[in-house]
Amino acid sequence: MNMNFRACCRLGSKVFAVSIPALLVAGPASAHHMMDGEMPQTFVQGLLSGLGHPVIGFDHLAFIIAVGLAAGLVGRSLVLPAAFVLATIAGVLVHMAAFDLPLAELVIALSVVIAGGLIVSETELPAGAWAVLFAIAGLFHGYAYGESIIGAEPAPLYAYFIGFAVIQFAIASLAMMLTNPKTAAVSTPVTARLVAAGIVGVGFSAVGSQLFG
Repeated sequence: MNMNFRACCRLGSKVFAVSIPALLVAGPASAHHMMDGEMPQTFVQGLLSGLGHPVIGFDHLAFIIAVGLAAGLVGRSLVLPAAFVLATIAGVLVHMAAFDLPLAELVIALSVVIAGGLIVSETELPAGAWAVLFAIAGLFHGYAYGESIIGAEPAPLYAYFIGFAVIQFAIASLAMMLTNPKTAAVSTPVTARLVAAGIVGVGFSAVGSQLFG
């Protein structure tokens, strides 16, 4: 029990330490680009851009972690991460088809606050409700991802899809495994709430950037 408590405290302190710089630098999702804003020209560049885009965007990364936390807490294996990843792919396709999703950046920021807040408040939602939330949010997150790949040739475009799908699924799956009491040695719902508190902070920073930046 003491070991679990100490592990939670250590993780909590790391979360808040990471959250401080995140709050300072988190910005609009449209600003998250690899390749210094240049269009990927090769398969490798497209893959690297896809792998990096969800990671260098703190709002995207925070939401992906929230997906994994929720999946672990409801004990639904990989269904929820898969639902989110598929929705982000659909969101990129929506952007490529020139459909407009209004207020996409603000919706993304709010989705981070909502997902983190639900976990912090220990709101009990069925897996289906989480899946709907993640699917709707995934469309907007994917729509933002599409901004940096519109107009790319097929090879880097396909590589981009592979990259961001793999990295998102991997991060969410890892968060799920570290949260699910059946597979984690020291993680508990308390730990998930500590991490979710940092996620809420990142979300509020992104909302503020959208409203006042």
